[in-house]
Amino acid sequence: MFKKLNTVVLGISTDSIYSHKIFEETSPSGQKINFPLLSDRTQEVSRKYGVLNEKEGFAYRAAFIIDPESTIQAFLVNPQPVGRNIDEILRIIAGLQYHRKTGLGVHAVWEPGDQGIPTGWEYIGKY
Repeated sequence: MFKKLNTVVLGISTDSIYSHKIFEETSPSGQKINFPLLSDRTQEVSRKYGVLNEKEGFAYRAAFIIDPESTIQAFLVNPQPVGRNIDEILRIIAGLQYHRKTGLGVHAVWEPGDQGIPTGWEYIGKY
């Protein structure tokens, strides 16, 4: 899915590399992972991105969409009991790429293949 969008995925957690290895070897969902898992044991990355729960010592489930110029274009932070919606993350990436290619925006329920909408103050409330 992400490869079709020419997108690189990195998984980062505060777990150790050993925890990642066991997870990938023993968990059915871990065995499906086809992207690098990076360990943030120092919690430096989580802290810098603002997703570290300092009191509890864990990082919230989050996704950051960073463009080729290293600018964060979107981020989603979920509470601990709620998982990420991969379909929405893919839709956001596709929408950003569509906008980059066409200059058009995408509406809230836009899906790849749908028409885009013009952007700008003069178009607010018309779509």
